[in-house]
Amino acid sequence: MRIRATVAAVSGALALSSLAVPAAHATGTSGTPYTLNVSFSNVTIAGAIKVGSTNKVSTTYSYTLTHGSDVDITASDFYTDAFLYKGSYDTETTELYGDNPATCTATSSTTATCTGTVDIYPTDPDPKSADAGTWGVAAEAVAFNGQDQQNPSDLSKVGYKDQGGLGSTLVQRYSKLTVDAGPEPIAKGKTLTVTGKLSRANWDDNQYHGYTNQPVKLQFRKYGTTTYTTVKTVYTDSYGNLKTTTTANYDGYWRFSFAGTSTTPAVNATGDFVDVQ
Repeated sequence: MRIRATVAAVSGALALSSLAVPAAHATGTSGTPYTLNVSFSNVTIAGAIKVGSTNKVSTTYSYTLTHGSDVDITASDFYTDAFLYKGSYDTETTELYGDNPATCTATSSTTATCTGTVDIYPTDPDPKSADAGTWGVAAEAVAFNGQDQQNPSDLSKVGYKDQGGLGSTLVQRYSKLTVDAGPEPIAKGKTLTVTGKLSRANWDDNQYHGYTNQPVKLQFRKYGTTTYTTVKTVYTDSYGNLKTTTTANYDGYWRFSFAGTSTTPAVNATGDFVDVQ
């Protein structure tokens, strides 16, 4: 289970989430969290995260945490992490967090390098397939300063800061591509039929479904060489299937190659060798 916590001001205007305490809604009786004297910069994260239909996928991030001398980042009740959000930061629809907060190593009296992971579970309610594409990167930090982390009695003693717009990444639906060329063996100059299928993970039902109406290149690599050459472009049908014909002239490998989209990563089928006699 992902580790999360929520600390809410009495007014309900501010919520802190994704921190290293069990999920709970605070019922503090007074005060409002103050703005913690920290900032976040130099965020690094993978340019694309490929997520299949069932298995957990983790991606590493790092960032520089700059803090005032009044912030003790070594305290046991200080937490910070980075997370992903979909849409505008002020009106994001979905967020993805790590199972644990970041680990920070001080680089000076007021700076630290923090590292952690965003852990994505395609079997969870989020993300949904419609969420594939570009996600923003944000970071946050909270200092409980001795307050009960599940039910702080004085929220004015709790410091919190979050910051969006720190970067972006693609969260993509993992893709698969197959190929089968035949008949085998085949006489030189005869018509070769090449079939295959392009499919991608669906995070709504945790299955793979055909990716429809997508351009896929048919490519050939002559036996004894290392480079594939594009022969033609074929489009997937309403089930993600591919079928085309070509002329067999040389021994070699046939494959389909998909360039990818913002929601779905590029993929090459494993070449299918055809013996031309």
